[in-house]
Amino acid sequence: MNEIRAIIEQAWDNRALLSEEKTTSAIREVVALLDAGKLRVAEPTENGWQVNEWVKKAVVMYFPIQKMETFEVGIFEYHDKIPLKRNYAEKGVRVVPHAVARYGSYLSPGTILMPSYVNIGAYVDSGTMVDTWATVGSCAQIGKDVHLSGGVGIGGVLEPLQAAPVIIEDGAFVGSRCIVVEGVHVGKEAVLGANVCLTASTKIIDVTGDTPIEMKGHVPARSVVIPGSYTKKFPAGEFQVPCALIIGRRKPSTDLKTSLNNALREYDVAV
Repeated sequence: MNEIRAIIEQAWDNRALLSEEKTTSAIREVVALLDAGKLRVAEPTENGWQVNEWVKKAVVMYFPIQKMETFEVGIFEYHDKIPLKRNYAEKGVRVVPHAVARYGSYLSPGTILMPSYVNIGAYVDSGTMVDTWATVGSCAQIGKDVHLSGGVGIGGVLEPLQAAPVIIEDGAFVGSRCIVVEGVHVGKEAVLGANVCLTASTKIIDVTGDTPIEMKGHVPARSVVIPGSYTKKFPAGEFQVPCALIIGRRKPSTDLKTSLNNALREYDVAV
């Protein structure tokens, strides 16, 4: 693997190397390992999460070495550089028409895809539901038993190129039409209410104590989050700017599946 990594790093600095077979073989091997779940763009460690930057670089360079081709799936025709995943039954994955997952993404056994989209480099762990019209962007990392509700947008790292992938940890519930992009990290068993929008610059404000606590880029584990706003002064006057409010924590005494539906209601907020 160290040899493959060295080849990828050299090609990243010198794109002329993309014309060499040694380079293209290394890139394709990395993507094949991603597809099989044997390699990840980011992975949990004892001290948090480690981003494997060189793996992301391989994904980016996979596009220029691939040729456009036409392929058919039943009555549907596609024209693209990246093939679709196959053999879902062997993988133990339930895929409802018209769900699409690109080759180079990993779907763990027990994953359920409603009509949705999973991009190259993404990792979706077991027991996770990707609900209708949800999107899992390139290289995003989705944990076990996560629920991505209808219309959720999980950002990718390719366009534009981002430093870190979005991470949604085990047991999180992401409500309808939420947007999580730009490498935001959502902790274990957190609950995002409908329409929460999180970017790298979004203020996440914990309002559960006597004074607000501001943070960015990370939702602590078991947090219950809703959309909010704060007043910001501009040359033309004062206006409301979106933010996210942490209004409480999921109660450990509550069954997880039940609390997914009830966590927001416990704080008198609609799911």
